[in-house]
Amino acid sequence: MTVPNMPVDFHIGDVIRLRKPHPCGGSDWTVVRIGADIGLRCVTCGRRVLLSRSVVERRLKSFVARPEHREPFAGAEALQGLEAPDPSGAE
Repeated sequence: MTVPNMPVDFHIGDVIRLRKPHPCGGSDWTVVRIGADIGLRCVTCGRRVLLSRSVVERRLKSFVARPEHREPFAGAEALQGLEAPDPSGAE
């Protein structure tokens, strides 16, 4: 029985190296979008591409840089100060 591979944990701001170079000659990419598709920006020329997560995981050679400091989701700060509206409508 084979064990399925665990998905790679990508974060926005990670710099990754893919196996095949971009036509501009660069092999390093910055992660700019995460989801079912991964958005990448070429470090050399700035070109943006959108690849499926499975393609990026297959082509991944190594992580060049992984930022240590992770900011919490920006929406979480905004939601902390909000209160639920009063159901009676009185203010």
